[in-house]
Amino acid sequence: MLKDHDHDALSIQKRLDEGPKAEYLKEWVYGGIDGVVTTFAIIAGVAGASLSPTIILILGFANLIADGFSMAAGAYSATKADKDNYDRLRVREELHVQKHYDGEIEETREILKRKGFEGEELDQMVHAISKDKDNWIDWMMAEEYGMSLPLNTPLNAAIHTFVAFVICGFMPVLPFVVGLNSSIIWALVFSGLTFFVIGSLKSVWSVKSMWREGLETFLIGMMAAGISYAIGYGLKTYMG
Repeated sequence: MLKDHDHDALSIQKRLDEGPKAEYLKEWVYGGIDGVVTTFAIIAGVAGASLSPTIILILGFANLIADGFSMAAGAYSATKADKDNYDRLRVREELHVQKHYDGEIEETREILKRKGFEGEELDQMVHAISKDKDNWIDWMMAEEYGMSLPLNTPLNAAIHTFVAFVICGFMPVLPFVVGLNSSIIWALVFSGLTFFVIGSLKSVWSVKSMWREGLETFLIGMMAAGISYAIGYGLKTYMG
């Protein structure tokens, strides 16, 4: 969904002063989908074994907490790795500017040449970009490595992933908590609805419609849940 913003002078100044904001969409998407898939697979497998609702609830909640922490740890480590890699490359660029200033100037010139600048305009652009060292290095990080300063912090990424996993992963457990008849069928229905809601909310950050995003995520999620269930059922049958 495309959102416009005001372009009067005060609005522009306010927006630039606030700067870019960290967004945790991907943590909610993969944390939520993984929460539903893994929890439903466990519940379906246990229910297929005709175990008591109490056992189903215990295993379901155990999965929510254990796998939720596992996903959070993965999100923390991945986000930290991205930041560490950015910091490493930025330190290297700082050393290059100090030790190979002329070479970095030539590199800047070549990048701008490939963007279509030439002659006096090219010289002016090179001078303007390299005039401030920090801004120059930021520009080189974006142009040479395609990287910008990560806005997401490892801790926040972990928290968002964990909360998404627990909230969405709770949906397949809910029918057993409230004691609905044919709970496993309701678990499948709630899982499908959760997939659709995740996709629909994702449309806020997309040019695609709510229905298209919702249906796409529903199909992906249900396919993943079906595969997980099929593997578990096949192993249970094979193991006897």
